[in-house]
Amino acid sequence: MVIDDSVTVRKVTSRLLERLGMEVVLAQDGVDAVNQLNEMELLPDVLLLDIEMPRMDGFEVANRVRHTARLKHIPIIMITSRTGTKHRERALALGVDDYMGKPYQETELLEKIAALSGVTAAQ
Repeated sequence: MVIDDSVTVRKVTSRLLERLGMEVVLAQDGVDAVNQLNEMELLPDVLLLDIEMPRMDGFEVANRVRHTARLKHIPIIMITSRTGTKHRERALALGVDDYMGKPYQETELLEKIAALSGVTAAQ
C-alpha cells in the first residue's frame, strides 16, 4: 500500500511496483489508509508511508497500525522529505521498520520491500 498525499508520488511508485508484477493499493492520506486497512480482507505485505499529509500524518498512521492487533505485523517503510534525525528517531520509536528520504532510489526501495516482506519482482 502506497500512502502519500502527492498524486505524483503515488503514480510513480505504483507504476514502478506494478511494472514489476506487484499489486498496489493507494491511499491519498492517513485517514484514507486507516479506513481501507480496517475494511480490507487481505492485508498489504508492506506499507510505504509519507509523514506530511493532511487529516492524519504518517506518524499517527504508524502509531495506529502498531497498536491494532490485526495490523501490527505489517512492515512499514516511511518515505519522506523529512530526512533529519528527529523525524527518523520518532518514526523508529513508533515501530517503523525502515526510513527513506525522497527522492528514493528505486533499487534501494525494492531491496527494502523484499527484505521486510519477502515480496520481490515477478520473474
